[in-house]
Amino acid sequence: MHVTTKTTGRFGHTLRAALLGAAVLALGGVATAQADTLADIKKAGVINVATEMQFPPFDFLENNEYKGVDRDLIDEVAKELGVKPKYIDLPWTSVLPGLEAKKFDLVIAPVTITKERMKRYSFTVPISEATAAMMKRTGDNSINKPEDIAGKNVGGGKGTSQLAQVKEFAQGLTPAPTIKEYVDSNQSYADLAAGRVDVSVNSLPNLAFAAAQRKETFTVVLPPFGKPSFFSWVGRPGEDDKSLVEAVNAALVKIQKDGRMASIQKKWFGVSAELPTVVPEPLF
Repeated sequence: MHVTTKTTGRFGHTLRAALLGAAVLALGGVATAQADTLADIKKAGVINVATEMQFPPFDFLENNEYKGVDRDLIDEVAKELGVKPKYIDLPWTSVLPGLEAKKFDLVIAPVTITKERMKRYSFTVPISEATAAMMKRTGDNSINKPEDIAGKNVGGGKGTSQLAQVKEFAQGLTPAPTIKEYVDSNQSYADLAAGRVDVSVNSLPNLAFAAAQRKETFTVVLPPFGKPSFFSWVGRPGEDDKSLVEAVNAALVKIQKDGRMASIQKKWFGVSAELPTVVPEPLF
């Protein structure tokens, strides 16, 4: 005999409501645990951060040891968060896609804040100036200002905002320069030293560091040709990662106010500069 049990009346409605409420609470608890990246990081005690370690002085390898501005900054930020950082080295073209695919928690590669990127990512407060500039071979008197690259060979990192800016800048020059794209900046610098390109394009801090290391080979072309801009770290947009970006921002502001930021800047740039404590509106 098949027996069907049917719950009716006030008790039945109350039971169903109680079971439904319990299910909602249970699901809500799971959703909260899964949706709060910062909580997950603190529970694990580790923040997974990615960059390209071919971008001195921000990120580079020296005797297989990770060094640079971002390494020093993320170590301080991790202390403020009460966790340890795990550093992941990737090609630049894989860094932002990896963030979107949730392969790590935060991008600490310096990313230029642009209007287009702000539609897709959540930026932290700035970690450095990022204005685009050019570097030439020392002694090349044919290039004394940015406009002198007309008809020249120009090298820059593929997918960077600096390369995008020089392409736009080049549209107003006659004859047009030839622009070559490189996997990383070091390859562009190598071709500049060898005479295969006439200038390399990057952010002013990167070029100033490279020129200081090899004064006999490289000289920065001033003034910078790019619009004033800043480098920041990048998180995913949305509620899941909001608390993480807010916590990183609070840590970066604290590091700037207590002098640790200035010490790191002087170590790598030779000078210190005050940075915005809010995410600035990009000019391009």
